[in-house]
Amino acid sequence: MSASTLTPTIAGLRAAYADGCAPAQVVDEVFARIDACPDPAVWIALRTRDAVRAEARALDPATRGVLPLWGVPFAVKDNIDCAGLATTCAFPQTAYAAGTDAAVVARLRAAGALVVGKTNLDQFAAGLVGVRSPFGAPRCAFDSDYVSGGSSSGSAVAVARGLVPFALGTDTAGSGRVPAAFNHVVGVKPTRGLLSTTGVVPAARSIDCVSVLATSVAEADLVRRLATAFDPSDPFARPAETRRLPANGATLGVLAPADREFFGDGDAAALYARAIEIATAAGFRCVPFEFAPFREAARLLYGSALVAERLATLEDTFDAHGDALEPALRTILSGARAHHAADAFRASHRIAALRRRCEDTWAAVDALLLPTAPTIYRVDDVLADPLGRNVNLGTYTNFVNLLDCCAVAIPAGFGTRGLPFGVTLVAPAFCDDDLAVLADRLHRALEPSSGVARTPLPDQTPPGASTGDGVDLVVVGAHLQGEPLNHELRERGAILVLATRTAPDYRLYALSGTTPPKPGLVREPGFAGPGIEVEVWRLSSTKFGELVARVPAPLAIGSVALADGSARRGFLCEPWAVRDAEDITRHGGWRAYRRSQST
Repeated sequence: MSASTLTPTIAGLRAAYADGCAPAQVVDEVFARIDACPDPAVWIALRTRDAVRAEARALDPATRGVLPLWGVPFAVKDNIDCAGLATTCAFPQTAYAAGTDAAVVARLRAAGALVVGKTNLDQFAAGLVGVRSPFGAPRCAFDSDYVSGGSSSGSAVAVARGLVPFALGTDTAGSGRVPAAFNHVVGVKPTRGLLSTTGVVPAARSIDCVSVLATSVAEADLVRRLATAFDPSDPFARPAETRRLPANGATLGVLAPADREFFGDGDAAALYARAIEIATAAGFRCVPFEFAPFREAARLLYGSALVAERLATLEDTFDAHGDALEPALRTILSGARAHHAADAFRASHRIAALRRRCEDTWAAVDALLLPTAPTIYRVDDVLADPLGRNVNLGTYTNFVNLLDCCAVAIPAGFGTRGLPFGVTLVAPAFCDDDLAVLADRLHRALEPSSGVARTPLPDQTPPGASTGDGVDLVVVGAHLQGEPLNHELRERGAILVLATRTAPDYRLYALSGTTPPKPGLVREPGFAGPGIEVEVWRLSSTKFGELVARVPAPLAIGSVALADGSARRGFLCEPWAVRDAEDITRHGGWRAYRRSQST
């Protein structure tokens, strides 16, 4: 298999591995693509090929169907820690060697993913343009005269050019969504606090988010789910909740003609109007909404004392190395010092008032359909007016974190210059699961491709939140595929949703005297194990009740915490029943244990 034949998606890699491709071979192809990439400014640092190949060879083949990101290479924005690599934030003067992975990186590596390297960014993640870095400026993957967007510039271009299937970015004011739009890829900005920011250098700490850039909503959503976990060490972390959006006939708020600002970009204006038409034809109900409170919140991010939160993080750096900072960032921090503490409270109070005004909008619509950015600029134009152009690009993104929303940016076609345009679906916090379903549906209707190669979207779609009549059941033993009781699920119309692992604090025991043989899953808080192989099956609530009525003691149905941070109902065992049972946790799952017995 050559680099040109590898489909740069998670689905493509899974297919390659199923055909016998080895992870080390994929690593070689990824590095070959990196070597051939015409934009050297994508990366700040790469791991050595040998190091990544060694990690790939160490993957256990038996876990290929269990670890959801087994052998999938990915990139990490260089304000997120990766063990063994320096974190520079595009400012070498304060770079440091990361001794451990950031929490989100650790979760993805535990799911089988392989870190390739650190990507370029606007210095200290301050910018939506992608040109504020001493390591060079990544360019739009479709035309090098235009900006890549920022601050997650390198991550977006790495995905767009097919170097990696997905990349991590951050998104405080649009830093993951704007570069996604400019490079024809998907950018998922989760609800604040769902993904840990432990190990992430803050930009504006109270509203920072780790974002995901990928080739499709389904794959970005998968990564987002796997990276999600409540992190008590992160003071801004929040436990996951689920807010539902309608599966069909969702109402989208769209900009009234008087509110549409594209700064003279006729292509963007036409493509946004086209997006509304296609969304309507696809079954969405599109209605105008009052944009004024959202617009005002967006302007407050940099046009009020709220900007002082960036100074709170960088004040020591500003004092010690101010002359070395990128000029636009230096201007922003200088301006922040002009505000008083009372100004910050006034701005905070105004945001609270605007959030209350927006409640009327959320009562009338399920999500907003907005341009991701009003236009795209040439590099020379941004260099001539770095602050003004940057402010313009945040017109439709800056408010999202301030007003506590989640968002998914998707490709929406190309203009007459051959440049990509994108739109974003925005919804209230904790609508992430169902918003992904709506965004995927709209992406397929608008422009069902991604990246420079216009890679077709995979058949996979986001699972969304559990349906109202559906119940997810975690099975760990005799109900797994290929095991003797799996027929009890299939006869009841159950659908396999996910193959994954539990959280690490579970032990598995081989119960004695059970027919057919069964294991017992027991949670032990504080235990750090490998996680146990499980499957998640979805049944109707009626069929779920039928199955539960057949569960024999000492087994029971309880809440099982999964590796992606979610908790679902599943088979557990009463602790008394495992006192004399064999602890088989080291095998990592029931099927692996059974294989060990047969050999």
